[in-house]
Amino acid sequence: MASEKTRKLLVDVARGIFAKAGLEGTTMNDIAVASGKGRRTLYTYFKNIREIYYAVIEEELDRMSERMREVAAQNIDPEDKLLKLIYTHLSLVRETVNRNGNLRAEFFRDIWLVEKVRKNFDQAEREMVARILMEGVRSGQFDVMDIRLCVDIIHYCVKGLEVPYIFGRLGEGGAAYSRPVVQRILHRALARIDSERLK
Repeated sequence: MASEKTRKLLVDVARGIFAKAGLEGTTMNDIAVASGKGRRTLYTYFKNIREIYYAVIEEELDRMSERMREVAAQNIDPEDKLLKLIYTHLSLVRETVNRNGNLRAEFFRDIWLVEKVRKNFDQAEREMVARILMEGVRSGQFDVMDIRLCVDIIHYCVKGLEVPYIFGRLGEGGAAYSRPVVQRILHRALARIDSERLK
């Protein structure tokens, strides 16, 4: 328990320093001094600065996953839930990147590093989307031929929207403007077509 607290303290201190100085401008000694724990304690938990950086990103992603699980657990219409999950994802990514100051630069410059660290987050999100699609299929609202393929398409579409959303380039009116468009795309792609209307 004490070791968990110490590790969390080190990660929190590192996050604050990374936010001001960035990854390249931060040393193990900076974190040791700012935490008041000393270099020996720091090296007990982390081998190097990159390992602490991974831990900071992982903690942010865990926080995001928890918020998204709350959305996925809501008892609402599957289409509305999927839309809410997409916009929760985008808002949380923007909030996390903006809150971390200079860490933003590393986030965009070293995107492959971030990809490696976010594997668990991506997998958890895929599972949430799959469950929502299955809910929609079971309720007769969705007509999905291949759930895994549909999950892949939604996942990569949402990831592709992250950077434009962070920088406010997703339509001139922001989320309020883009949301109805995304909802319409989801509805057209997933909704069961009433055969009577086709006659």
